[in-house]
Amino acid sequence: MKQYIAAFLLACCIQGYAQEKKQVTFTPPFDFPLTLSGNFGEIRTNHFHGGLDFKTGGVIGKPVHALADGYISRIRVTNGSGYVLDVCYYNGYSTINRHLSGFLSPIAERVEKLQYENENWEVEIIPGPEEYPVKAGQPIAWSGNTGYSFGPHLHLDVFETESGEFIDPMPFFRTKIKDTRAPKADGIMLFPQAGKGVVAGKQENLTILPNHEQPVEAWGIIGTGIKAYDYMDGVSNHYGVYSVVLSVDGNEVFRSTVDRFSPNENRMINSWTYGQYMKSFIDPGNTLRMLKVSNGNRGLITIDEERDYQFLYTLKDVFGNTSRYRFTVRGRKQPIQPLEYQDKYFFAWNKTNFLHEPGLSLVVPKGMLYDDVNLHYEVKADSGAIALTYQLNDESTPLHAGCELRIGLLRKPLADTTKYYIASVTPKGTRYSVGGKYENGYMKTNIQELGTYTVDIDTIPPEIIPINKNQWAKNKKIVYRLKDKGTGVCSYRGTIDGKYALFGRPNIVKSYWECELDPKHIKKGGKHIVEFTVTDCCGNKTVSRESFIW
Repeated sequence: MKQYIAAFLLACCIQGYAQEKKQVTFTPPFDFPLTLSGNFGEIRTNHFHGGLDFKTGGVIGKPVHALADGYISRIRVTNGSGYVLDVCYYNGYSTINRHLSGFLSPIAERVEKLQYENENWEVEIIPGPEEYPVKAGQPIAWSGNTGYSFGPHLHLDVFETESGEFIDPMPFFRTKIKDTRAPKADGIMLFPQAGKGVVAGKQENLTILPNHEQPVEAWGIIGTGIKAYDYMDGVSNHYGVYSVVLSVDGNEVFRSTVDRFSPNENRMINSWTYGQYMKSFIDPGNTLRMLKVSNGNRGLITIDEERDYQFLYTLKDVFGNTSRYRFTVRGRKQPIQPLEYQDKYFFAWNKTNFLHEPGLSLVVPKGMLYDDVNLHYEVKADSGAIALTYQLNDESTPLHAGCELRIGLLRKPLADTTKYYIASVTPKGTRYSVGGKYENGYMKTNIQELGTYTVDIDTIPPEIIPINKNQWAKNKKIVYRLKDKGTGVCSYRGTIDGKYALFGRPNIVKSYWECELDPKHIKKGGKHIVEFTVTDCCGNKTVSRESFIW
C-alpha cells in the first residue's frame, strides 16, 4: 500500500519544483501551540512511525490547515487511518493527514455520496489538481480520533514528492516546538555473534545499565545495541531518538540518523531493532540507508586483545540536545564454541532457501532474510489434529515480505475446504489466522515470519452484540460490537427498513461498528428494522435483526 502511495504522489505531483528544498517553509497545521505525542521514526511493530503526531488537547474537531499552496490529491476513508486527506504542495513536498474526524464541504458530501453508491464505508477519491486547490493556512479538514488511534491527534506524514520517501517533518516546525531535553538511555545490550564471540562467559545476549561502571569481559566478535528514548519540554511522552553514534577507543564505528526512509525499507526495522533495542551493527541483508558503519565489519567489534576497550554512545535529538553513555569491555581470552547446524535447516541470507519436509513446504526467496538463520526446526504431533504443528524456528524471525508456506492435512473432518485456515501459534499456545487456501491436500498462504504454524478449522459464525440499544434513538447512532474467535470479521453489511445503511468502524481500537441516524436516509418518526449481516474470513455468517423507534 505504501509503495502505491509513493507512486501515486509522484505521478500526480511532479510539477513546478523551482524552489530549493532548504528554502521551503511550512505553515503549522494548527493555530495553537504545537506539542507532540509521537515523532518521526519511532520503533513500531514491523514499521517506522512515518510522521509526527500532533496533540489536539484531548478533543476532536480542531481545524487542520494546509501547510503551503497546493491541492488536495487524494481523499480516503479507511479502517486503519480513518478519514485521510493527501495534499500535494508546489514546493516539492506532499503530506498525508490521518485520523481526521471529517472533511470540509463539498468533499464531505462527495465522500458520503460515494459511500452510499458503493455501499461501502471505505472509499477512495483521486481528484484532479484543479478540483480542490488550497492556500497556505487554509482549513482543509477536522482533526479526529478515527482509524487505529488511541486518542485525539493529527498524524502528519511528509513525503518528498519526487522520490516518494518519508522524511522527518520536524525541521519544518522546529521553531514552533520547545525542546531542551536530551535523549536518555534505559539499557545497553551486548550481542556475542553465534560461533564467533562470547560475553561474560556465555554465548548469550547480555543487558547492562547505562554508564555501567564494571568492565564486561568478552572475547571474539560482538555487537552492541542501546535502548533509549527522547523527551520534550512540558509533556510526559517519550519519543524515538534522532541520532545514535557508537565510538570504540575514540573511533566512530556506527551511526544512525533517523531522517528519512523509503516505503520498501519499512520492514527493515525488524533487522535494526531487537525488541526496543537499536542495534549498533548492520545485518548483512539490511540495506537501511539511515544506518552507517565505518569500521569495515558492519559495526561489529572484534575483541582480540587482553585489554580494556572503551565504548561511548552519543545520543542526539533534532534540536541538538545531547547525552553520552560510557562502558568498558575487557578482553579476556576464552574458548568460543563453534556454531553447529544441519545444512537442511540452515537458511543463508544471500540465496533462495527451501525447506521440504513430510507435510510441509516453505520457500524463502533471496532478499527475504536479513541474516543467516540456523533453524531450530521441530514437529509437534497431535493424534486428533487436522495437521501437524511445525516449529520453523524457536524464535520468531521476521521476513522482508510474504513467503509461501504449504502445510498438508492429516485428515479432512469437513468436506468444505473454505473452513480451513493456517494458524500461527504463539509461545503461549494462542492461535491466530494467517489465512490460507486449500489446494490438492495442502493449505497454502504467505507468512511474514519464521515461527510456528498449523492448520485449524473455523465453523463458528461471528457474534453480533447490540450496544445500549435503548440509547440508539437518543444518541442518533446504532452501535454493534462484533466478536469472532477464528479468522476474524471479513465483511459486513447493514440495512434499515430494507435500504442500505452506512455502517463503519470509525475507531478500530474498539470492536464497535456504528451507523449514524440521518433523516436524509432514514424517515424519522416511527418503528424501524435494522438488519446487520457479518461474515468471517472462512465464510461463516451471522444475521442480526433488531427493531427500534426513532
